[in-house]
Amino acid sequence: MREAYLGIDIGSISTKGVIINQKNQILAKEYLWTEGDPIGAAKRLIASLEKQFDKENYEIVATGTTGSARKLVGSITGATVVKNEITAHAVGTTTFYPEVRTILEIGGQDSKIILVENGIAVDYAMNTLCAAGTGSFLSSQAKRLGVEVEDLGRIALQSEHPTQIAARCTVFAESDLVHKIQMGYTKEDIIAGLCRAVVQNYLNNVGKGKKILQPVVFQGGVSKNQGVVAAFEKELKCKVQVDENGHLMGAIGVAILAAQGKKRKKFDFAVEDTEFRTREVCCGKCPNNCEIVCVYRDGELIDAWGNRCEKGEISK
Repeated sequence: MREAYLGIDIGSISTKGVIINQKNQILAKEYLWTEGDPIGAAKRLIASLEKQFDKENYEIVATGTTGSARKLVGSITGATVVKNEITAHAVGTTTFYPEVRTILEIGGQDSKIILVENGIAVDYAMNTLCAAGTGSFLSSQAKRLGVEVEDLGRIALQSEHPTQIAARCTVFAESDLVHKIQMGYTKEDIIAGLCRAVVQNYLNNVGKGKKILQPVVFQGGVSKNQGVVAAFEKELKCKVQVDENGHLMGAIGVAILAAQGKKRKKFDFAVEDTEFRTREVCCGKCPNNCEIVCVYRDGELIDAWGNRCEKGEISK
């Protein structure tokens, strides 16, 4: 039986998962919406991966989780590695693009830039409050324009004169978009302008003060938008590489980290049929008033976190 490794990247908007072999080849993959339910999304993801996975020849011996709900999903899956998104994306990208110097990443609700030297991440930045440079912004504007978000890139490439859209923040961008619609600008030009606005917002906020060197790799769900890729290339005046599985790179990276780790634990697909629930407990034993998250599996406490001192420790 050959070894395989599971990686899950669970974000606020989307949940990604892959199973890789010892050569970092993908054996199964899935991308779906989190829908405000990370536990439910993780279960649906695992069910989909199980259908694709060759259990006759492989077994999963290590699991990694990353993303905003990495600790929660790490608890319910028995993860052997739990890592932040910066580390996961950097490891995944440098594995397949060892010469990369700049990693651009735009997801559903956050964006990040990672600067690399000799295969090692040396600097990074993430977006703060503004959502104008993220996938959720493009998704909401697609609905306003009556088009599928998956079609935005194709439509944007049809434009010869992209409309100027204010890129400072979501509120200004939406207001300007409505104004341009009312003035009669074509849908193609407006969508191309939106793609450019996303890029300008990203470079002026996430990329502010960063020296963007080539080779440049663009990933995350928004990397599937050809209009945004073209806008990045125009602004940066260089080729921007997009991997076929760039939207899964966080999951791939944490799967690689799980493979490289020393800890081994066979993954049980039965987790998809197991009942999990969480409960918040306010400690109140000191002025910190820590909010402690408790995770239960079939009624039994399996993990807890959130305490800032030993008074808030909860025994399993």
